[in-house]
Amino acid sequence: MATKVYIVYYSTYGHVEKLAEQIKKGAESVEGVEAKLWQVPETLSDEVLGKLGAPPKSDVPVITPGELAEADGLLFGFPTRYGTMAAQFKAFIDSTGSQWRTQELAGKPAGLFYSTGSQGGGQETTPLTAITQLVHHGMIFVPIGYTFGAGMFEMEKVRGGSPYGAGTYAGDGSRQPSELELDLAFHQGKYFAGISKKLKGTA
Repeated sequence: MATKVYIVYYSTYGHVEKLAEQIKKGAESVEGVEAKLWQVPETLSDEVLGKLGAPPKSDVPVITPGELAEADGLLFGFPTRYGTMAAQFKAFIDSTGSQWRTQELAGKPAGLFYSTGSQGGGQETTPLTAITQLVHHGMIFVPIGYTFGAGMFEMEKVRGGSPYGAGTYAGDGSRQPSELELDLAFHQGKYFAGISKKLKGTA
């Protein structure tokens, strides 16, 4: 049976979604792995989103808490809000109480990716504070470390991401993920999928 990797994200302006799409490509490059994109429910009204200048949501399906247990590995992506995950994603995690009570997600590998507005805006604090959500579910956090090689030490170009996971800088919203950031996202998907496949094989 194929190893199922679910890439579950929230994206306001599309930056996290672009990372998610690249992560999916990376995961699917591993033989025997099936990757699927999911969005979490939006908590803001269309009126508020319109005032924020947010584009319409894509047709990626919205996940329910119960569907998380179907995955062999889970990658969670979100923008930062003051150094922690956006409220929309936190609201979704808060709705997984049933999965927590039964520990349905315990032992599953999980990874994180994210977007921030600036270089000091939470590229490390956002995933660091999100790890607590994984811990309470008993999930196995899989960071990328420095497995991306030379790209992790790039000093001439602005690059989001960290040993915790892939990342991008949104700036005022007009900046899009760079080629290097997208390459890092692809690497995370491939690296994570390989580990998820190995863990499933030993289960």
